[in-house]
Amino acid sequence: MWFTYVTATSKLTQLDLLESEAVHIMRETAGTFERTVLLFSGGKDSIVMLHLAAKAFAPARIPFVALHVDTGHNFPEVLDFRDKCVEKYGIELKVALVQDYIDAGKLEERDDGTRNPLQTLPLLDAINSNKYDAVFGGGRRDEEKARAKERIFSLRNEFGQWDPKRQRPELWDLYNGRHKPGEHVRVFPLSNWTEFDIWQYIAREKIDLPSIYFAHTRSVFNRSGMWLAPGEWGGPKSSEEVKPLQVRYRTVGDMSCTGAVVSSAVTVEEIIVEILASTVTERGATRADDKLSEAAMEDRKREGYF
Repeated sequence: MWFTYVTATSKLTQLDLLESEAVHIMRETAGTFERTVLLFSGGKDSIVMLHLAAKAFAPARIPFVALHVDTGHNFPEVLDFRDKCVEKYGIELKVALVQDYIDAGKLEERDDGTRNPLQTLPLLDAINSNKYDAVFGGGRRDEEKARAKERIFSLRNEFGQWDPKRQRPELWDLYNGRHKPGEHVRVFPLSNWTEFDIWQYIAREKIDLPSIYFAHTRSVFNRSGMWLAPGEWGGPKSSEEVKPLQVRYRTVGDMSCTGAVVSSAVTVEEIIVEILASTVTERGATRADDKLSEAAMEDRKREGYF
């Protein structure tokens, strides 16, 4: 006798599949590890992760806390939204301040003013002091070459360092969370998502975002082909002209290394159209810290960066 099987995936969209995978990863992590934390900056990817976590564990509360490593040079709009977001979802937020480490003499300001590379030590200290054994991150494989190498469950040694040679196979969506005392695992539920997927999901789920992601008039100056916002971090120089432009941000981070893009997109739908026409990844177009060297991101990940 012949049987006809109808698979569940035949009725699911690409976004349904990505959502289902992310929810599965979050539940698997919660069931495998003892102390989990979600890295939350108030950026679009971490907001999507928080939204997915609320879905994954509903009707219960999200069973872990959030952590933000604050450089002190973040965009005020994003920090305000970050605080409103954690209040909305009822999740505890812990903040590690780079400024505290500079004041204590544990870190020194860089000549270029950027503090993104200075986040590693506060992050690792927060992980170690709170004994977190799983850390959710919003990294996606389409963002950057080093992130494309990383597994969904990414093992870090007792110093928080990443070794690509220790990456474990993840056949049939089976994730290996085994680790020695002192080690931890970075978990990336959005690994298989693209920037386009993220924005489509934001549109479908009607997820609120900081206003900085939408076109607005802002004072900016050009440095090495990037439109940066003036701030206490050290920009602009006397030779750099500040002028108002209509811009938006594709990604947000430290003001010293996060560039804006000229844009007229004021709705999610208009942003999706812009992304379809773009030939450059969001980090490739707007993150100066990834341009420090050909292997800048990989070098930082080996030291314990996100």
